[in-house]
Amino acid sequence: MSLTPPSPANAWLAEHTERLRRSFRHWTGRDLVDPALDPVAAARRLYRAPFALVSHDDQADPRFDYANLTAQRLFERRWEEFVGLPSRLSAEAPLREERRRLLEQVSRHGYIGDYHGVRISRSGRRFLIEQATVWNVLDAQGRLIGQAACFSRWRWLETP
Repeated sequence: MSLTPPSPANAWLAEHTERLRRSFRHWTGRDLVDPALDPVAAARRLYRAPFALVSHDDQADPRFDYANLTAQRLFERRWEEFVGLPSRLSAEAPLREERRRLLEQVSRHGYIGDYHGVRISRSGRRFLIEQATVWNVLDAQGRLIGQAACFSRWRWLETP
């Protein structure tokens, strides 16, 4: 997990985003970005993508290890606040059990292509994610090292 945000100085975290790209392709047969892009160009494109892209590690209480700019804006967290945050905190307490079941289902089946659920920003604003893809992230040897999600559809909800 890099404590500094993606930038030219760290090759936009290309090694990590390559795992996200390969795993996404493995499970869905689709590409996150143009597959002809070299790893650094693809990493830069993913960091600046118009869709949200996040990932977390495979610890017992998973922590975010990546969040592109769209996700940072949506969740109202800078890189330094996002990376390392337990991913369960992206959902309100009453919805965390639903989120846990989703992640277990992804673990068993590899991915889900049509997830929807409510998430919460740092300031408490609630939003509904629609048609998200959530998938297992694999290392080069095919071992599970975490999970990722991407989505381009969301809408703000009234805050209670």
